[in-house]
Amino acid sequence: MAVIDVHTHMLSDAWVATLQAHGGPRYDVRTVIGGQRAVHLDGAPFMTLTPGMFDYGMRVAMMDEVGIDISIVSLTCPSVYWGGREVSRNAARAINDDMAAAQRSYPRRIRFFATLPWQHAGDSIEELKRAADLGAVGVMVLGNIAGMHLTDPAIAPVWEEIDRRGLPVLLHPTVPPGYADQALETYNLVASVGFMWDTTLAVSRMVYDGFFDRYRNLKLIAAHAGATLPYLAGRLDRCHEMMPACRVRISDRPSEHLKRIWYDSIAYTPEALALCVAFAGADRVLFGSDYPHNIGDPKGLLALLDTLDPAAREAVRGANAARIFAL
Repeated sequence: MAVIDVHTHMLSDAWVATLQAHGGPRYDVRTVIGGQRAVHLDGAPFMTLTPGMFDYGMRVAMMDEVGIDISIVSLTCPSVYWGGREVSRNAARAINDDMAAAQRSYPRRIRFFATLPWQHAGDSIEELKRAADLGAVGVMVLGNIAGMHLTDPAIAPVWEEIDRRGLPVLLHPTVPPGYADQALETYNLVASVGFMWDTTLAVSRMVYDGFFDRYRNLKLIAAHAGATLPYLAGRLDRCHEMMPACRVRISDRPSEHLKRIWYDSIAYTPEALALCVAFAGADRVLFGSDYPHNIGDPKGLLALLDTLDPAAREAVRGANAARIFAL
């Protein structure tokens, strides 16, 4: 069974240049402690630029060294949710074209998630069709779209089209709402804690909103082993039981909704991975490396799967991804 990495990123020099030209005044690229460059939002660093983000040859060499057969690459935050309609649309087109070219260059090794200008629903639907025609096997979305909730009616047409196509969607975190009040720029708390907050809040809202009742065909993948969702599932259920506001749109317990989605394996410890697999089921967890982020660890995260029983290990390494992406 092929080893398939579903959470791994690529950028382009053109994307960085476009962000620098049009992302202001809120987004900019600055040097951080240690000498690396990082993307900042309102002064808070949240995404460090590394050489592997720009070099597919380096990526394939890493895959060969570690033992990864296929990488399904995606852009990372802040995606293209900035710069106005034309800039966002053109940035999405450019990154999809770049990833499609890499897939053509490495047809046995590279697949990609489509990048969409989500804040512009009509443009997103058009770009989804174009990217799918180029070979995109899924869609990328961040935990909030420049502050917009993923359940906002304005983007319901985009979800309807994704659902119609039955596509996998990687839900990746970004800088969470309220970050400024929490001083998350200190100690790089966006990356360590803020991202987990963003994913947890986004998916919990989707659950209580009845999102997974409305869209039965899409396959949502919650990044970073679901952030805190496996740990908090019982609390979500208890609130549903005791608080009428939590039952306005759903009748089933939230944990039942959470078992309809998928999770990646980026947990870093055997205990956290075991919790994710025990909660979701071994058929709902997919291997991710978070390469080439500076906290990504392809070798270590792949070795972490050896702590699972053999059947679960093979499912997570690639069988589950092969099934839902039809690879």
